[in-house]
Amino acid sequence: MTTNKVWILYANDLKHYIHSMVKDKTITDDILQDTFLKIHTKLHTLKDTTKIKNWCFTIAKNAVIDYWKTTNKSFDITIPTIEDEYSENIHSEKDCLKGILKNLPEKYRAPLFLSDIKGLKQQEVANQLNQSLSTTKSQIQRARKLIAKGFMDCCGFVMNSNGVLVGEIKDKKDCKVCN
Repeated sequence: MTTNKVWILYANDLKHYIHSMVKDKTITDDILQDTFLKIHTKLHTLKDTTKIKNWCFTIAKNAVIDYWKTTNKSFDITIPTIEDEYSENIHSEKDCLKGILKNLPEKYRAPLFLSDIKGLKQQEVANQLNQSLSTTKSQIQRARKLIAKGFMDCCGFVMNSNGVLVGEIKDKKDCKVCN
C-alpha cells in the first residue's frame, strides 16, 4: 500500500479524530501532516496491512500526545466530541461510547482522560489532580470497568473468557444509552 492510498482512505477520519482532541484547525492540520510524515517513513515496516487503519490512528494519537507534552498547555478536561460521519439512522460503537463517557462521573472521567487519551503516566495524573497514586489508579481502573459495563448494559455485550467484550451493537431504538 502507498502513502497516497492511505491518505485517500483515512485522511478525513484522522483529521476529525485529531481535531476532536485539539479543537484548533491549524494545529489539527499540523498534527495531520506530522502523522502522515510518520506514516510515509514507516509504512514499509508494517507487517500486517489489515491493521493499517488502527496503526494510522495510533500514530495520530501519539502525535497528539506529543503535541500536548511539548506545548505544556493546560486545557479543560472534557471528553472529545466524536464527529460521526454516518447518517443518524446508523448506530455504532461511537454512539454508545459517547453516551457512556457522558454518563461517567467526573471523578473517573478526568483521570481516565489524562491517562488514556493524553498519555500521562499515572503518577503524573495523580500529581495534576492533587491526589494519591493509589486513588488515581483506582479511579482509572474503575472508569475502564464502568465503560465495559456500559457496553454490556447498553447493547448486551458480554465479557468472554479472555476478558474481551464481545457482541454486536443493537439498533438505536433498542439501545438503552443512546436512545
